[in-house]
Amino acid sequence: MLVRHKGTFNTGILLAISFLGVLALIFSPVFGGGKNGLEYSDDLFNKLSKGSSYFIPEISKKVEKFVGKEVSFTVKTDKADAAAKVFMAAGAQVGTPQGGEITVTADLGKLLAVVLKDADSMYHNKGGELTARYPGMEEKAVEKLQWDILNKSIKELQKQKKLEEANIINDVLKKGVEPAYNYYKIPAEDILGKAGTVVGLLVFYVVYTMWWGYAIFYLFDGIGLSMKKAKVKKEV
Repeated sequence: MLVRHKGTFNTGILLAISFLGVLALIFSPVFGGGKNGLEYSDDLFNKLSKGSSYFIPEISKKVEKFVGKEVSFTVKTDKADAAAKVFMAAGAQVGTPQGGEITVTADLGKLLAVVLKDADSMYHNKGGELTARYPGMEEKAVEKLQWDILNKSIKELQKQKKLEEANIINDVLKKGVEPAYNYYKIPAEDILGKAGTVVGLLVFYVVYTMWWGYAIFYLFDGIGLSMKKAKVKKEV
């Protein structure tokens, strides 16, 4: 390989070697808790994401106006007995499971208040509170059953023209149950307390991306390969 511009080629070599050196460091378990760089940043952003996903107090206020509104729906589930146990413990009336179906009748506001209470326990990583309220059941299994039955109830209530009831259930699932379940056992972090670290990571990402780009640019320029604007051919 013929090197035409030794200075720029050497610069490219230096940038490429240093880039790969930093890459090796990123994949080394030298960050907090023996994590590598990707694991550390992923863990940090999960914590920050959880810290900005706490809507339970807000949605709880909306649920209050549904206290006294009774709903009844029938849904299919392959865990009818366990679902019946969970919803009866939450204060609902559940018909005897038949053919993989259960019928739930409940004061919607009171039922959703219990669901949000469970979600709040999960969000704050207090799964033991759920196992105490639902003896013999694992906390994530309780949340999953609540989500499954209530998610299926939305279409049933829409068919009954109970759109407000369907919408509030959807809000409880999206803003309460799902974040609590997905972020369970992840500690929450306030982004204001980690602003410096976040900015540093974002700046590093931009610089590191450009780093490799310039390494390639200088290497190619060093061997005489470059991109230039084509000359416009003038017609005679």
